[in-house]
Amino acid sequence: MLISSMPALHAPVAWLSGFFLISLLLTMTARSYAVRRRLIDKPGERRSHQVATPRGGGIAIVIAMLLAIAVLAWLAPELRARSGMLASGLVLVSGIGWWDDHRPLPPLLRLAVHAVSAGLLALVAHQSSGSLLITALSFVLTIVLVNIWNFMDGINGIATTQALAVALAVAILGQQPAITWLSLALVAACAGFLPFNLVNARIFLGDVGSGALGYLVAMLIVLGGSSTTTATQAGWWLLMLLPPAAFLVDASLTLVLRIVRGQQWWKPHVQHAYQRWTARLGSHWPVMVAYTAFALVGALLAHVMHNKSLTLIIVGLVAWYLGGGILWLWIQSKQGKGLPGS
Repeated sequence: MLISSMPALHAPVAWLSGFFLISLLLTMTARSYAVRRRLIDKPGERRSHQVATPRGGGIAIVIAMLLAIAVLAWLAPELRARSGMLASGLVLVSGIGWWDDHRPLPPLLRLAVHAVSAGLLALVAHQSSGSLLITALSFVLTIVLVNIWNFMDGINGIATTQALAVALAVAILGQQPAITWLSLALVAACAGFLPFNLVNARIFLGDVGSGALGYLVAMLIVLGGSSTTTATQAGWWLLMLLPPAAFLVDASLTLVLRIVRGQQWWKPHVQHAYQRWTARLGSHWPVMVAYTAFALVGALLAHVMHNKSLTLIIVGLVAWYLGGGILWLWIQSKQGKGLPGS
């Protein structure tokens, strides 16, 4: 297990409030830096926004979470080596994203760095569980989520609120104090960034933030899955697929659609369901709210089905993803002719 006990944290609300304020203040600082360095995302046919906006604000979430991991290492000395690996993986993912925000990098280089960070997280999973299956699953999940969060970060607030919903689910279901601590820290860090990105965005996450959120979501799921008992591990992994279902369905089905059409699937586009929906409505807000609601209901379902039989969990998961797939088809079928990327 990751940790059997964790010393009580003095004034935990104050600590979490501190992470919120750190994220809030650093987002303001990141915006000033981005404007000064001209790190600006301009509108275009492959983008869903209409106003030139600074990028790179996700660095604030990264720093807040690095501090949270440092606090964990301070409180639990026996976890310092593993905490160091978690922090190193986060630094690698966010670092390559920060570099890419300043100067575009080859996709293979980014993927190679993501693989190293996934390897570090998989190593932590192996040390915690001793299972080769969980180790391999952790590696694959990390690479997948890092890239999905990057692909799906296309409208105001959507990537951050999805990560927040998953973190809430882990905090509620997590059986280890350390995992609950990291989950709540991510909720606080995301909340500190959202005032600048939720409505009329003043700054975007950038690759530094979107990739980092994918890594952090994977980290929470992996830590929870490798710290549960053998009897409940399968249930945990399946339940944790419920909150991010909107992202997983939209990203995977859109990818399949582009491959079937013979399109260059690895290039930027606006063919995800959330992007087409946003283009039709002419507003980010209702789409972001709908995706967030779907994620929060998924988190609630995970809580309700916790400790239920594996068969019931599988049935619920299939039904949830089937519903998500139907909604994806409905949104895609409602696209108007001439929309970007159509």
